[in-house]
Amino acid sequence: MVIFLTVILVLSSLGLIATVLLQSGVSAGLGAIGGASESFFGKKKGLDAVLQKVSIASAAIFLLSSLGVAWLMK
Repeated sequence: MVIFLTVILVLSSLGLIATVLLQSGVSAGLGAIGGASESFFGKKKGLDAVLQKVSIASAAIFLLSSLGVAWLMK
């Protein structure tokens, strides 16, 4: 069981790294103060929305699998 959870942990961490690196960066800077915040807080479209959902899912899987490994190792 520990080996299975460790494999899930490694795969979810790699998936999380990949999806975070593939997302487009937000370079709002001080433009968010001057009125460009609509593009910062607006809806995400296309690939960015999919990558955001995949990164949230892989982060949740990473969290649960790391807690499972820690619980089984004690």
